[in-house]
Amino acid sequence: MLAYLVGNPKPKYKIEEMPIINKLIEIETELKINIHNITSQIQDFLTSTSIKNGQILVFSRHTTTALAINEDEVRLLEDIKVFLQKLAPESARYLHNDLHLRDVPEDEPINAHSHLMAMMLTTSEIIPIVDGKLALGTWQSVLFFELDGPRKRTIFFQIYGE
Repeated sequence: MLAYLVGNPKPKYKIEEMPIINKLIEIETELKINIHNITSQIQDFLTSTSIKNGQILVFSRHTTTALAINEDEVRLLEDIKVFLQKLAPESARYLHNDLHLRDVPEDEPINAHSHLMAMMLTTSEIIPIVDGKLALGTWQSVLFFELDGPRKRTIFFQIYGE
């Protein structure tokens, strides 16, 4: 089946001419497992640019953190934490935690459960931008999951659009 372009068939920009803006933010996490709503930080970055329509990539740069779009409701967030901990309990036996069998730094954490929880989520989200705002649904927020804290974490934002 063929798809047809509706409207102006000639794009305003060639893809290589479209503005791309990058930013790194840091978050100091305070708990071993916690969920942070980063929606306002993303919108603040978007507002600081001239981009009105496009997309933003939000990317977590760590193997024991994750991202999700969901409702920021305190009881739901607790349910999510309990659910993840049931999927990958810290007390279970994991090969990754056999530090004496691996060549690792002295301060290597015992954190296989954190890696496994992160794998149940995702490392990135792409959100549409419409009229200078994140095109999220009524109850949607961008959530950053710390699964091996407390630590200093970085999140990468990349906006592209017009």
